[in-house]
Amino acid sequence: MSQSAATPSSTLFDQVRFVLNETSHPGNVGSAARAIKTMGFGQLVLAAPRAGADVLRDPEAVALASGADDVLANARVVPDLDTALQGVSWAVALSARSREYGPPNAEPRESAAMAVQHAGQGEVVAFVFGSERTGLANADVERCNALVHIPANPVYSSLNLSQAVQLIAYEVRMACLARERGEVSYVASAASAALVAQAPQAHEALATRDDVEGMLVHLERALVDLDFLDPDNPKKLMTRLRRLFAKSHLEREEVNILRGIAKHILERKVRR
Repeated sequence: MSQSAATPSSTLFDQVRFVLNETSHPGNVGSAARAIKTMGFGQLVLAAPRAGADVLRDPEAVALASGADDVLANARVVPDLDTALQGVSWAVALSARSREYGPPNAEPRESAAMAVQHAGQGEVVAFVFGSERTGLANADVERCNALVHIPANPVYSSLNLSQAVQLIAYEVRMACLARERGEVSYVASAASAALVAQAPQAHEALATRDDVEGMLVHLERALVDLDFLDPDNPKKLMTRLRRLFAKSHLEREEVNILRGIAKHILERKVRR
């Protein structure tokens, strides 16, 4: 099937990263490379692939890349998800099941629109896919800003990993094309448009995911020192705070304020 003649700007596409976490099958890696290239993307990152660091040269991966050899050859293999998400401002977790706790839920189309809005401001965004057998762990989902479930047939909702990558890459491509045409967003409903509108505007200095992660570690230490958080019985406090901040689209200045509060708490405890 031929691609659309319209191609979004490479600078916008360069801001979108596709992350495969703990992928088991080399064929899915090659198919994912092909899936994102057909939609105009090139950034593929493998976090702790179970197939090993040599998966990029596996004959099955190379065969199923089928013309996307450049994407496969340039894919990065990193030791863990945190490394894969370094420099990312806004990340989306893909999951086949809902979670009691975690980031806000979004539809594939609205998550694509929000991602492109962030990417259009020069921020790096990422879509994170879990392993074929177990998906993403709760801790991995909590590292992201939104949780997307593809609304497939409830009677048979099993999607191959590369199929899920293809679907999301298509939605992001359509959002890119809409932005190039000057449209506000490529969304299906007023509710989706309202969610997209919550994203920061261009004049705001958005905090990266690394900024927020550092702040959360700092804040957790301060809450432990205050005896507000029991490290032996934390319950869901930090998980709920992660969800709160994921919905807030924090600016760097806001993160600095929160870190300043945490620093003051820790220094005051030392003085006492």
